Amino acid sequence: MGTLDWIVLAGTLLFIVSYGVWKTKGSKDVDDYVRGGNKAKWWTIGLSVMATQASAITFLSTPGQAFHDGMGFVQFYFGLPLAMIIICLVFVPIYHKLKVYTAYEFLEQRFDLKTRSLAAILFLIQRGLAAGITIYAPSIILSAVLGWDLRTLNIIIGILVIIYTVSGGTKAVSVTQKQQMFIIMTGMFITFFYILGFLPNDITFGKALKIAGASNKLNILDFELNTESRYTFWSGITGGLFLALAYFGTDQSQVQRYLTGRSVRESQLGLIFNAVLKIPMQFFILLVGVMVFVFYQYNPSPLNFNPSATKTVLASPYAEDYKVLQENQTELEKEKKMAQDQFSAALELKEYATVEKAKNQIININSKDSTNRAMAKTLIKQADDIAETNDKDYVFIHFILNNLPKGLIGLLLAVILSAAMSSTASELNALGTITALDLYKRNKKGSFTEKHYVIATKTFTLLWGVVAIIIASYAYLFDNLIQLVNIIGSIFYGNVLGIFLLAFFFKFVKGNAVFFAALLTQVFICLIYYSLIHIYPSGEEKLGYLWLNFIGSALVIIIAVLFEGFDRMLKKPPLKA
Repeated sequence: MGTLDWIVLAGTLLFIVSYGVWKTKGSKDVDDYVRGGNKAKWWTIGLSVMATQASAITFLSTPGQAFHDGMGFVQFYFGLPLAMIIICLVFVPIYHKLKVYTAYEFLEQRFDLKTRSLAAILFLIQRGLAAGITIYAPSIILSAVLGWDLRTLNIIIGILVIIYTVSGGTKAVSVTQKQQMFIIMTGMFITFFYILGFLPNDITFGKALKIAGASNKLNILDFELNTESRYTFWSGITGGLFLALAYFGTDQSQVQRYLTGRSVRESQLGLIFNAVLKIPMQFFILLVGVMVFVFYQYNPSPLNFNPSATKTVLASPYAEDYKVLQENQTELEKEKKMAQDQFSAALELKEYATVEKAKNQIININSKDSTNRAMAKTLIKQADDIAETNDKDYVFIHFILNNLPKGLIGLLLAVILSAAMSSTASELNALGTITALDLYKRNKKGSFTEKHYVIATKTFTLLWGVVAIIIASYAYLFDNLIQLVNIIGSIFYGNVLGIFLLAFFFKFVKGNAVFFAALLTQVFICLIYYSLIHIYPSGEEKLGYLWLNFIGSALVIIIAVLFEGFDRMLKKPPLKA
């Protein structure tokens, strides 16, 4: 990084923090601090909802996901538009009518205090973990690539977010997220066009897509009925639908975004805005990753994109074996470039027999490439069994630092850190609100002023910020970070969504049945996850994690209905002879 990069990076982050504090200082009461005084317009809500979901993980992991596995991950979002419509028709009108501060406040009105408290606690567990990961994600990668101290980075990001989130509450989160989304999308579009400019002169965007297609990177739709596959059309439209319903309809970090709307219509329009733009945005980010893949078809790439892993193995007794693999990789890259040139030339001349032959050759070379990289990961693991061999999350940052011009590197790092701050701010804001209003206020005896509860909410937000920093400092990289966040959510979301669906549509079910059904369901989901998804110490996944959202919702509904029916049967007086 040059001086210009540091100026751009520091200037962008300081502007966001200062702007957030300046625009929102001095909340008068809980309504102003938690719901922003209900003054937000639909575009502010839409951008805030989008920025809350689009964490640094999105911009670090998604391009790497596409680089390795292609565009299929976009199927994860196929259930989102339908989920938004359902939330607009069912959830939003009820929340606004009851004037609730939190989603779980509604559960007490419908069921009882213990059900509200249970749902709030489940939220605090999963969102508290996720808040730590959203800080950790950029920190671990920037630390490995730039040599910055990991814990120092965790603390810096956490403190920056805490400053304006504690100061201005929900309004501060919303106003800063508009600036952050502008910075994020500007940086991504500039990077996309730079990648295209780096390709050989005869490789147009259309040819680049055909090159990616020849390597099976553009396989977007998978209609196979395979529950073991993580991303198919069916898992996206079912498991993805239930995950989106739970996340946007019951997760306070999102609910709090549209509770700020000045009317039901403004909140609904904000969610529809997100429904229309979310899939195209994710498609574009994945496409950036695919273009990075095409770039590396013509340019050398490291055997493993994680520099700390490479450093570890080269300092071990396995260094010579690793160097042999690096030499093999260099030869493969030469073959790859020749095959791509042959494929491109055949396309130009419309020699389709040659095109097919070159395509098969490319697939064969990519298969050898995958085998070579897998062997490299094995050597890294042998060199250090706790070293991180997965390098999906390092692909995009490696491209940024090694190919983009000075100044733009600083902007892209600002994009990554802005995304981390935007999602973390929403999470801390929600965690503080839930702790203060659903647990502290509801269970504390005595009457207190509005100012007392504003201070309590700020205090809990600060404490959760500290907790998130601690979690980030002791986290570890797992598979792919964007998948990790969604896996954590899927373990809890289905259960919580089922509770809300019972509240909306099963009027005869009472609080006791729901409470015990939710406890049992959470135990079952954890067992299913451990036995079929997190198969330890080794083994193939037997179930895609997205299905947990559907299974959790179905289980809690079925068990609660059975509990209620059994309870009523026991209470029913015996028939007279």
